[in-house]
Amino acid sequence: MEKGNKGNTETRDNGLAAGFGARDRSRMLREMASKKLDVLVIGGGITGAGIALDAASRGMTVGLVEMQDFAAGTSSRSTKLVHGGLRYLKQLEIGVVAEVGKERAIVYENGPHVTTPEWMLLPLYKGGTFGKFSTSIGLKVYDFLAGVKRGERRKMLSPAEALAKEPLLKRDGLKGGGYYVEYRTDDARLTIEVLKRAVETGALAVNYAKAEQLLYDGNGAVSGAEVLDRIGGMTHQIYASHVINAAGPWVDAVRELDGSKRGKTLRLTKGVHLVFDGRRFPLRQAVYFDTPDGRMVFAIPRDGKTYFGTTDTNYAGDTAHPAMTAEDRDYLLQAANGMFPQLLLTPADVESSWAGLRPLIQQEGKSPSEVSRRDELFVSESGLLSIAGGKLTGYRKMAEAVVNKVASLMGGASNGRTFGPSMTRDIPISGGNVGGSAGFEDFVGRSVKEGVERGYGEGEAKFLAQRYGSNVGRIFEDAEHADRLGSRFGLPAELAAMLRYAVRHEMSATPADFFVRRTGNLFFRMDEVRAWKEPVIRAMEQELGWSKEQRDRYTAELETLIAEAVTPARVSAE
Repeated sequence: MEKGNKGNTETRDNGLAAGFGARDRSRMLREMASKKLDVLVIGGGITGAGIALDAASRGMTVGLVEMQDFAAGTSSRSTKLVHGGLRYLKQLEIGVVAEVGKERAIVYENGPHVTTPEWMLLPLYKGGTFGKFSTSIGLKVYDFLAGVKRGERRKMLSPAEALAKEPLLKRDGLKGGGYYVEYRTDDARLTIEVLKRAVETGALAVNYAKAEQLLYDGNGAVSGAEVLDRIGGMTHQIYASHVINAAGPWVDAVRELDGSKRGKTLRLTKGVHLVFDGRRFPLRQAVYFDTPDGRMVFAIPRDGKTYFGTTDTNYAGDTAHPAMTAEDRDYLLQAANGMFPQLLLTPADVESSWAGLRPLIQQEGKSPSEVSRRDELFVSESGLLSIAGGKLTGYRKMAEAVVNKVASLMGGASNGRTFGPSMTRDIPISGGNVGGSAGFEDFVGRSVKEGVERGYGEGEAKFLAQRYGSNVGRIFEDAEHADRLGSRFGLPAELAAMLRYAVRHEMSATPADFFVRRTGNLFFRMDEVRAWKEPVIRAMEQELGWSKEQRDRYTAELETLIAEAVTPARVSAE
């Protein structure tokens, strides 16, 4: 693509990511293996997705493989905030605060359907970590570094004003509060929308495709990967000029395949979040506060629920299956009851939970909470590029830096194609063509009218428009087909619509993909998962032609995830 040519970035605003359905997996893998790519990305979390979009939008040929489902690792298990990292100001990581603070606004503008401003209350207490004067100055500096919009700049609250915002707060010793804006997101949906945009722009991407070994040319330079289709069973040799290791917690495992795991390595830390019903934990206002041991935790209302976290402990267990332990749960319950003493929360009140791993760069002598969240790019002797560390908020800048490196290694051009600078700052993600944040409300209003005309209830149409953004048109167009699917398997119209779209246009291949990463229902609508899991499984079995062995395996996987979300692991993995 010629430098400056944005023709590749025009969206086909119909919610269809170029044949990006579960039944397209085998075809996409064969297509990847049929030609030499410019870039092969290993890892389908937010970092890999961002790299795929950045590279494809510059005109590079891109393939991406993910050994689990997209976002199944860290990118569906975060605190679900695109935030500016106020705590990094406390650690004097000024550059991190400035960069990720500004990136928040870009992520929001490019995808207001998956990101929304969330006012955050930082209560201040006598003897606490934060003093009123230092917090006021700190938040002002934060506003400046992060380039915060005028209407979202910090406010300082009196004790009465803080309690008016959140009456559940502990009253004893309350001196007031800081009030500032963060951005709440659905991390897994953000990842899938970035990835769909990459596919719309020309990338190829497949889940359940594991890079089992790396391939090398006669000079010892990495030239691709041997990839196993974990669903279809076929193995493919995929060649590329450059291989990027964006495997998150598995970055070092891929470096081991390359024989280049030396020098700096990863340090995995685990973060756990608990979910409560809003009637049991009726939080009005998102709150960010310090615990007696000096950690910072969030309590955030979302869709009739309240979620609370996170822990930060070293982890050396099964990378693919981190889970809440009794110690994690009890620590968070103690922290919640300390700040909201009238609630008297117990283990029986925990509706769901999730545990995720942070792939950080090892720093000796530092506690998990003190380890820097900065990202770092490693280039091995074979030419394997590995990106590690970083934060959800900074995914786009991380991707830009990685692709800049690839472009420089290619001399800025290949086969007559010129690769210019990154354009992702101004590229809406899939579903993001709604007129930016300023136009989103009007877009939803127009979409509700269309949805009602198609037979959806007003509430259903609004929910779908808010979740899928400009992709909702495809869902509404398929209303008749979704209605037939719902009628056949006894599914509500809204759920049937989401299921059909997830399978056909978001490569949802298993019930866990749908309930955990395409909808988040296992975290925030556990009752619905239990109520509708059987008909969803039957519908997916029909749509995808599963064997009995596949049906049994996928059903068992979902049952295990449901159990893990509410029952602590018997043995601590730390």
